[in-house]
Amino acid sequence: MTSELATIVDLIRYAASRFNAAGLTFGHSHDNAIDEATHLVLSSVHLPPDLPPAYGAARLTADEKARILRLIERRVETREPVAYLVGEAWFAGMPFKSDKRALVPRSPIAELIEDGFSPWLDGREVERALDLCTGSGCIGIAMAAHNPHWQVDIADISKDALALARENIAWHQLDDRVHATRSDLFDGLRGKRYDLIVSNPPYVTDAEYAALPGEYAHEPKLGLAAGTDGLDIALRILCEAPEHLNEDGLLIVEVGESERALNALLPDVPFVWIEFKVGPMGVFALERGDLMKHADAIRAAAEAR
Repeated sequence: MTSELATIVDLIRYAASRFNAAGLTFGHSHDNAIDEATHLVLSSVHLPPDLPPAYGAARLTADEKARILRLIERRVETREPVAYLVGEAWFAGMPFKSDKRALVPRSPIAELIEDGFSPWLDGREVERALDLCTGSGCIGIAMAAHNPHWQVDIADISKDALALARENIAWHQLDDRVHATRSDLFDGLRGKRYDLIVSNPPYVTDAEYAALPGEYAHEPKLGLAAGTDGLDIALRILCEAPEHLNEDGLLIVEVGESERALNALLPDVPFVWIEFKVGPMGVFALERGDLMKHADAIRAAAEAR
């Protein structure tokens, strides 16, 4: 009986049990029921994710408990991601507004941002950076927040996603250093060059998209699907990036499970596949010089789409 539930820990335990019993999928910032339940409960009562454990024994008010129980049932019944239910996701140690206008923030690139992109940027001077296919703006905003001397452009083709990104820019009071532009990849960025371009573009194959669990149906398809091999957008980025990188500029792109297909398609391109704390995550780094050296092969692969 839910009448016996009283504390924060009680509700987290109950939510995790409901989620597991319902066979939910965990892929939106969390990979297990307990972490997702913690997100739902703490965000619902406006508490941070790093709340000291002692507060777990705090008792909830009747209104707080009722609101949390409603959200738990909604998560089970609709399969809607928790970040959308509570309107908030955490990325690179920062909170972001999250709703159906853009994908839930969850890229492993957060780890690179928190680590200062070391060793990839060691010894490099970065003044201007670009977050391409920005969605909610989380990557670009986090880059600016962690690097106070950077000017950061963020770009996306979706008007809805950019509206959310602008709300996040304002929330973090970074209007002076983060600038949002509507752009179909680089089309709206003509003449602009960067020391660093980072992108988490769509990379899910058509077959993978058709098989995704119900949770992903709540997210915009535009931010996920990228053709038969998941590389439609990534190849365009590889083709166009050299014109927007300074001479010693660096490109970092996430392609997820399409890593294998990209290596097979361009075997001579020296992609550096980044190792994260949890292992490889389908994110590569590539120098502008290597992009130029292999430009013909990249262009041919893109034109063969």
